[in-house]
Amino acid sequence: MKLKKLNPITNGSRHVIRLQKNLLAKNSRLVRSIFKKKQKRNGRSSTDGHITSWHKGAGVKGLYKNVNFSNSKTNSVVISTCYDPYRNGFVNFNFELNTKKFFFDAATNSSFPGSLIKNSPDINELKLGYRTKIKNIPAGSVIHSLTISDNLKTQYIRSAGTFGQIVQRGLTKAKIKLPSKKIIEISVNNYATIGVMSNLVDNQRYVGKAGTNRLLGKRPTVRGIAMNPVDHPHGGRSNGGMPSVTPWGLPTKCGFYLRKKKNK
Repeated sequence: MKLKKLNPITNGSRHVIRLQKNLLAKNSRLVRSIFKKKQKRNGRSSTDGHITSWHKGAGVKGLYKNVNFSNSKTNSVVISTCYDPYRNGFVNFNFELNTKKFFFDAATNSSFPGSLIKNSPDINELKLGYRTKIKNIPAGSVIHSLTISDNLKTQYIRSAGTFGQIVQRGLTKAKIKLPSKKIIEISVNNYATIGVMSNLVDNQRYVGKAGTNRLLGKRPTVRGIAMNPVDHPHGGRSNGGMPSVTPWGLPTKCGFYLRKKKNK
């Protein structure tokens, strides 16, 4: 996927760098028929209206695509690659050959319309975008969409342009290097997808103005020292003078944790 820089005809478009989405498929009537529901980012409780997630609210309502993150056995063909407003990676619109149904799946980089995608616990042939158990993937391979426990959906390595690597593989356990450079040890019966997650250039985008983030549902983040004393412990004209704390008075530095660390 390529990036495009807008002409600086206004102050808001002076430094904007966006994704060039002309290669992505638009939503058709067939695609809209399998949308799960419409959601709106509000960050508040649906019952009492209290803030449950800070710095979220308003934003443009987006169509939610029900992406298949399960490990069910499938044999499908990629029809198109689509944009998803609720994740930074792209999704593939696939057609299942056995059940004759359509579904969305997380897109692997360099997977194009017409590509064959398989999801099976036992695969003899390994190709880009195939999903299988780690015991079938050789050590040193690049993977994404990792599960860390049996019978669970994908939890790790789902962000745009990220990938992990199988550092070591034994008979029962395997060591996986995550994008954070942390190495975890999991069972070889867990699933993973071969390849890199789509949208590699997502980290090179530049929104250019605050209004773009407001349309995405992101509200401003105000410093505690810029507030009044009634709103934050840092508030008022004190110019600091106290250790950094949360809005509820808990320390935020020096390794303070509410939950005790487990002794290994």
